[in-house]
Amino acid sequence: MQKLEIDPKAKGLIFDLDGTLADTMPVHFVAYQKILGKYGVDYSAKMFLSLAGVPAVETIERINEVYGTDLNAKEVGHEKEAEYERMMHQMKPIEPVIELVMKYHKQLPMAVGTGGYKRLALKTLEIIGLKDYLDILVSADDVKHPKPHPETFLQCAAQMGVAPADCQVFEDGEPGMVAARSAGMIATLVTEYYDVFKA
Repeated sequence: MQKLEIDPKAKGLIFDLDGTLADTMPVHFVAYQKILGKYGVDYSAKMFLSLAGVPAVETIERINEVYGTDLNAKEVGHEKEAEYERMMHQMKPIEPVIELVMKYHKQLPMAVGTGGYKRLALKTLEIIGLKDYLDILVSADDVKHPKPHPETFLQCAAQMGVAPADCQVFEDGEPGMVAARSAGMIATLVTEYYDVFKA
């Protein structure tokens, strides 16, 4: 198995959170299935993975489009996040990415750019032991346009004081990869190095 590496051109590192630093994707998936099942939606792993990194409310809006449902995106999105919070203690750190954070801590500026909400993102960082290693966090609460729009990662770059072209983004989802490329950043898909999602 290849080892995750920092690009020699990178002067700042940006990490997605769910599925990149923390193996939360199976927990998110079960939470979505539980909540959506109540509304008669059989949510597939394929659909879930295609929306990796997209905030809950926007995910429900997309589900309405695809499944022809009329769910209240805000209410159901928050219901899903509450279910996820009840289960989030089950998450595990993703060691190869955590190792990069430890190795480059205080050597390169680092940030987290997540489609999750700030309160839960901070809780996640605490559970996986990174609360004191990553102090720049851009969440769904901080942007008008979530991934696949580049705003999340551009805000990370601005807060780190690093030009977008000099930032390396580590992502597990296609929306995040699109966001990183749109921002003109070095995009690294972590799932090419290991597969954490077991549907």
